[in-house]
Amino acid sequence: MKDKPEKNKEKLYYSILTIVAILSIILVATVFIMQSQKKDDNMEIAYTELIKKVTAGEVEKIEMTIGSTTVKVKLKGMEEGEEKTAIVPNTQAFIELIQEETLKGNEIILNQKPASVFLKIFDALFSLLPTIMIVILFILIFKMQGLGDKGKIYGGEENVNTGVTFKDVAGLDEEKAELMEVVDFLKTPEKFQKMGAKIPRGILLYGKPGTGKTLIAKAIAGEAGVPFISMSGSEFIEMFAGLGASRVRKLFEKAKKISPCIVFIDEIDAIGSRRTSSSGGESENNQTLNQLLVEMDGFESTETVIVLAATNRPEMLDKALLRPGRFDRQITIAAPDLNGREAILKTHSKGKRFSGDINLKEIAGETAGFTGAELANILNESAIIATIRGHNEIQKVDLEDAVKKVTVGLEKHNRVISEKDKKLTAYHEAGHAIVSKFLPTQQDVKEVSIIPRGIAGGYTMYKTNEDKYYISKTEMKEKLVALLGGRAAEKIALDDISTGASNDIEVATEIAKDMVTTYGMSDIIGPISLKPKEPYEQSMFGENMDTLIGSEVKELIDNAYKIAQQIILAHMDILHAVAERLLQKEIISAEEFDEFFV
Repeated sequence: MKDKPEKNKEKLYYSILTIVAILSIILVATVFIMQSQKKDDNMEIAYTELIKKVTAGEVEKIEMTIGSTTVKVKLKGMEEGEEKTAIVPNTQAFIELIQEETLKGNEIILNQKPASVFLKIFDALFSLLPTIMIVILFILIFKMQGLGDKGKIYGGEENVNTGVTFKDVAGLDEEKAELMEVVDFLKTPEKFQKMGAKIPRGILLYGKPGTGKTLIAKAIAGEAGVPFISMSGSEFIEMFAGLGASRVRKLFEKAKKISPCIVFIDEIDAIGSRRTSSSGGESENNQTLNQLLVEMDGFESTETVIVLAATNRPEMLDKALLRPGRFDRQITIAAPDLNGREAILKTHSKGKRFSGDINLKEIAGETAGFTGAELANILNESAIIATIRGHNEIQKVDLEDAVKKVTVGLEKHNRVISEKDKKLTAYHEAGHAIVSKFLPTQQDVKEVSIIPRGIAGGYTMYKTNEDKYYISKTEMKEKLVALLGGRAAEKIALDDISTGASNDIEVATEIAKDMVTTYGMSDIIGPISLKPKEPYEQSMFGENMDTLIGSEVKELIDNAYKIAQQIILAHMDILHAVAERLLQKEIISAEEFDEFFV
């Protein structure tokens, strides 16, 4: 890759900068020590005091180096090695004073040593060293600020392949069909120009993390066989004013020189968020964004440069960035559906050895809502687990444990848990499972466990075998009931409640709040969106709106809790039986759980 020399150069600059910094610290420490020594009253004598002692005849010997203002003084009665030092402001005048005192009969031995060439050079360098270091420091800083202005370049004349094509992107068939037009633009721009069509300047890819935004951007460049310049939005942010905008200019200068090409800006919300009038870091962000807008407007019709940007927070972006002529197209990279998940699993299963009982389509059906990155992580974890267990192939149990590890957390068999806590956890998880069983819209139970995983003391896992794009009000209300089933079981079976339901309550409260403020499912407030985009928006509905929202949310939670308790009270025998089985076996499968309802 072409950016390797720049990486080596950057490492060199950092190494030199580190050495200069260390030398600077040593210099400062040396000067500090020297000054501390000079302040030692036992070692130093003031010039005025020295003159008094010379005229009083108390000085036995003075030794000085020609050209230096520091002299060594030995007073009468001192032993060898007990000399003091003094700073002489005017060396020649001091020598004449000593000679005059000697003529008066005041015997003083005056030794004058010539200064060595090495000492002269060392003194000169030592005096200039701080200035030299400061100059080197500034040069290195500005050199380092220039690094990375061109971005990381993949492909080009020597290697027009990023290593990724559309064959490597699974589960995004519609998105690939849409983006194939971009490939045609890059390959044969003249065909579109003859028709009078303008090449799109920018394409925004947005979706939750792990859906494959960066992968599909590389695949476009790989399919078109053009250079791919990659840069993260955070790389434009600098501590020095104006350098972020400078990086944007240099990035686009490079792109225009090697066009046709693709410029990819990952996490564009780092520089493309809504502009403010604030100062400091936000003001620098505003300048960087302004420069990006200017550069995107500055493309000539002959310059085939397409800017791809990725974000998982499109609502944060400045409106000027999203208008036509800049990011002309906005493509949602959604989580894959059933067929897409199966295709992704097949792609990431290459090179892995699976046993005959593993069905990737079945796994795809049980992982609804998972992104491509999460599916790849599950297969990788299953391979690691199988290796640790000494299996020759990845078995079904390895894959199931990998799903649990990714979704719930690491299993902790060695955690010491009291019998009281085990019993509480057993009733709590049994409550979730039983309440869900009697709610028509809720998913079937896949597994119930009281073995701690991650921070959870236990878990109830559901079968996620259906892709959902819309959720009804009834389903959301029953979800609240299922979430509060654990708390209801604790209260009724043990006549006590614990902190174990804290996460359930938090999730339930958020769902109820969204039902009222976002989805317009409130019978009192009505179909109004109360999720404010601006600080003043919610207040426009009246001063008591917060009170109405709070009362609606509380009513939803209270009703759900009552229904959960009613279900538990109606099936106490099953609750005790499931909890007892959990205390004996720790894990109950879907088949074992269904046996309680036969």
